Formats: sequence, C-alpha cells, structure tokens
Amino acid sequence: MAGIAEALRELRALDTLATRDTPLARRDPRAKLLLTLAFVLTVLSFDRYRVGALLPLALFPAALAATGQIPGRLLWRALCFALPFALMVGLANPWFDRAPMLWWGSVPISAGWVSFASIGLRSGLCISAAVVLLGGTGMPALCAAMARLGVPRVFTTQLLLLHRYLFVLGEEAQRLRTAYRLRAVNRRRLPLATYALLAGQLLLRAHDRAQRVHQAMLSRGFDGELRLARQWHWARADTAFVALWCGYFVLARVVDLPLALGRWITGA
Repeated sequence: MAGIAEALRELRALDTLATRDTPLARRDPRAKLLLTLAFVLTVLSFDRYRVGALLPLALFPAALAATGQIPGRLLWRALCFALPFALMVGLANPWFDRAPMLWWGSVPISAGWVSFASIGLRSGLCISAAVVLLGGTGMPALCAAMARLGVPRVFTTQLLLLHRYLFVLGEEAQRLRTAYRLRAVNRRRLPLATYALLAGQLLLRAHDRAQRVHQAMLSRGFDGELRLARQWHWARADTAFVALWCGYFVLARVVDLPLALGRWITGA
C-alpha cells in the first residue's frame, strides 16, 4: 500500500505541475497530444536491433521537460516505477536469440542483448514522453483535447473520472493502513491473510465514498460533459510547434543521425 500511495503522490504532482504558466503549458493540448502520438509511432517504427538510431529521439522529451519545467527527479521516479514492467517483455531475448551481432573488443554481444536494450530504450522514451505530456497538460485538459479530436465523450469522461477516483481509492487505502498500524504496533508488515480482508474493506469504503461524490456532482449540475475554465484555441505557434517536431521525427527516422555524425567527424 505504501508503494501505491507513493505512485499516487507522483501522479498528483504531475497535475500540480500542469497548472503553472510555462511555455509548454501555453501550447494547445491537442497539439501536444498529436505530437506525442507521432513520437510514439516513430519510436515503435524502428527495427528491433536499432539502438543508436533511437538516441536522437531523446531530445523530444528532454526539450519538452525543460520548457515545461518538469523536474528530472520526477521523470526518473516514473521511469524507475514503470520501466521494470516493460523490461520483463524482453527478458528472455538474450536466451533465445544468441547469434553474435556486435563485438565489444573480443567479447561478442548477441542479438538478444541488442534487442533487449532496444526494448528498454523504446520503453524509456515512450514513458518519458507520456509523463511530460501529463505534466505539461494535465488530465482534465488532456481528456478535453481527446474529446475535441473526436474521441467518444463516454471514453474521455470515464478516463477523467478514473483518474480522479484513483486518489479516492488511494486515500481510503492510506486510512486502512494507518488504522491497522495503530492496532498492530508490533507488526511491520501485513500478514498475507490480512490482505484479502483489507482489500474487501477497501473496495466497500471506496464504493460508498464514490457514491457520495457522484451525488455531490449531480447536485452541482454534472451532465457528463467536460467543461474547462480555460478555453483553448489553435494558434499559428501550435502549427509551427507540431510541424517542426514532426519534421525532426521524419529526419531521425530516415537518417541514422549518430552514424552520419560519426562519419562526418571521422571523414569516412
């Protein structure tokens, strides 16, 4: 439960960052959403054995994190939390794909290790882009942007409510954890048999609180439509923002920039 609470605190911190006035926050949410989708598609389009060619794409999340004033430690914590799950996908590659592909001095490096590194790098780039998108936009504006782009309103509303009710669930979990520790001072860890009981109580308490929140929303006139206090308008700067970065993605996809730079420096 402590790990879940820490993850929810990080998620709340991203929402707080999105409320600041930064160069990234001034861009239209639709522009940032479309650009992030283009970035993810570009990353996924590379061959599984290409690692060096992916490195220039790290400029995108790094530049947006700088313009959005997103702390590097927040990105690092998000990577530490999500990257191990992604790396498990390619964990078996070094055992199944043992053909030598590269040489580090006299040590051969199999193709499985190369594809494993490629999976890790792709995952890190996509996770960083998603964190920057959320930290520079905020979930309410992001859901509104998806609705403006034609995503069904049912999906965007459910996504926003799911995001908000995660904090409700996390708060109830913290209360249960605190209550248990006050009653079992000498036990540092929860017994396995206790987890099922606490999980059932957590679902019941979260459901009751969600019902109260829903009744409060209906009493304030909620009709299922997302409304934001700030209205966004697509500007020329948003068009230039999308066009320049998409041009860079195409360049990085067509040209192996690290290889081209190495040949230019060595004169090969």
